[in-house]
Amino acid sequence: MTDVAARATAGFRSAYGQEPAGRWAAPGRANLIGEHTDYNDGFVLPFALSLRTVVAASVQPGERWTAWSETTGQPVEFGAAEADEPGRVTGWGAYVAGVVWALRDAGYAVPGARLAIASDVPLGSGLSSSAALEAAVLAALVDLGGLDLPAERQPRLAQRAENSYVGAPTGIMDQSAVIRCREGHALFLDCRTEAIEHIPFDLDAAGLAMLVVDSRAPHRHADGEYASRRKSCEAAASVLGVPALRDVTVAGLAPALGRLPDDETRRRVRHVVTEDQRVLDTVELLRAGRVREIGPLLTASHASMRDDFEITVPEIDTAVEAALATGALGARMTGGGFGGCVLALVEAVSATTVADAVTRAYAERGFTAPATFAVLPAAGATRLA
Repeated sequence: MTDVAARATAGFRSAYGQEPAGRWAAPGRANLIGEHTDYNDGFVLPFALSLRTVVAASVQPGERWTAWSETTGQPVEFGAAEADEPGRVTGWGAYVAGVVWALRDAGYAVPGARLAIASDVPLGSGLSSSAALEAAVLAALVDLGGLDLPAERQPRLAQRAENSYVGAPTGIMDQSAVIRCREGHALFLDCRTEAIEHIPFDLDAAGLAMLVVDSRAPHRHADGEYASRRKSCEAAASVLGVPALRDVTVAGLAPALGRLPDDETRRRVRHVVTEDQRVLDTVELLRAGRVREIGPLLTASHASMRDDFEITVPEIDTAVEAALATGALGARMTGGGFGGCVLALVEAVSATTVADAVTRAYAERGFTAPATFAVLPAAGATRLA
């Protein structure tokens, strides 16, 4: 955190020739379990990472916003006219402009601002770098403007920025996690009601670690395939006469599957329904402090994503297989699929051994070497001292 915060501050000084008024941080997130359940009104269980995006910022006069990013070294500047018309600002600047748009559209008097952005959240890895950026910018603008926007309302506003300004059809999970998570906990989120519960997830106390494997696999047709899965789920819910697949229970799954028109749709529905139940089962184990016992649920989730939802790729499957073969208690892909990251629940003392085994397996199959790092559940968006 210290390094990325220092980089944001140094970037602000370099870009604007002055000190920032403050610094705001938001984390990346990993989804412990509950994949493709969010847009089906189901349940998810993400946790925040210690990897963070930091925004150093100050007010500037008028309705003008300037954002500098260490990734490009070039500022993006826009005014009210560009902010008020979704699509006018493109590239990474769209996420900043989208937050300004969403605030203004909700009736808030957004202060003009200068921002400098630095981040340790890997881009394109499925760890929600976009939500981290949105949440950090949102936190900065809310504080700088003294805006009355409670934390429980911020995820929906950040989601609107991404859906309606940027044009990415994300659910509410990412923004909820990066804004509302607590250190040492996972966030149990009901995506229909937006009710949350902070579930104890103290890996350190249990002698465990969560190993993240960034597969470095290029995202293959991710946008079109994501849209296809969502359309299939919505069509199935319509056939079954329910508002969303969340309303199909495991007990009622068999008869529901019998009413569906083809095997592909049946497999998609089976994943969503069983995945919702795996989330509920994981929550019950964590409430009871039985952290080690969630491993088989993670592995079953991966098998379901691989076989029923068909969203994994060879690099991802290789990482899961190698981790499990080397003693991981459970492993699964996290994120929307077709690339991204794997989570492996491991004994803390074995994290390096498991990481090395995954790297060797990649080399044996000719894949680009993965990045591996251990994480603990961290806190959501905050202002830094």
